[in-house]
Amino acid sequence: MARDDARRATAAAASDGHSPTDAADDPRTEAELLDRAREYAATIDLDVDLDAVSWEVSRRAKRRAGAAVYHRADESVTIRLTWAAYRSFGWNEFTDVIRHELVHAWEFLEYGESGHGERFRAKADAVGASRHCPSFSVPRLQLLCTGTGCDWTVDRFKASKTVKKPEKHRCGACGSRYVVEHVDTGERWRTSRGYEGARERIGDEW
Repeated sequence: MARDDARRATAAAASDGHSPTDAADDPRTEAELLDRAREYAATIDLDVDLDAVSWEVSRRAKRRAGAAVYHRADESVTIRLTWAAYRSFGWNEFTDVIRHELVHAWEFLEYGESGHGERFRAKADAVGASRHCPSFSVPRLQLLCTGTGCDWTVDRFKASKTVKKPEKHRCGACGSRYVVEHVDTGERWRTSRGYEGARERIGDEW
């Protein structure tokens, strides 16, 4: 649903005069993403003091595509853009995240607080932003079928029974054995003993 909201908002933005770039022109580095975000923010019809807004990229966030952090001491806002979310969505869709966080910045700078209430909704509607920031998820684990020609995969965020004891379960499409992969480290296992060994090797990176 959040992805659908983002696509609708992107389409609305285009019809309102916003012009997200073609895929060939998508930012390819964090620095390029920040530069493009600043440039794009200046085109949004929103009365927000961009001199009071700083931008940074987050590689730590796993589910939030963006965040606006208010610094009450100097009445400034930092907008954090999640690199993995940008890579997942692409620039066109990610512009909705930028518009959404800019509305938060506007609320913080105008009222010292921000939420997703009616005031936020009205301003978000005016700039073609989703009321809730598009979400994304980076799975911690993946089940990958080992059967020839089968592309069955399943994402997992916790160490479920299918993760801990893969030898007791089978691919949901063809019935073959599957391997479990820890996404961040690339560690793989096919048995409960393999899981225990991988968990020990991964340690704090789990």
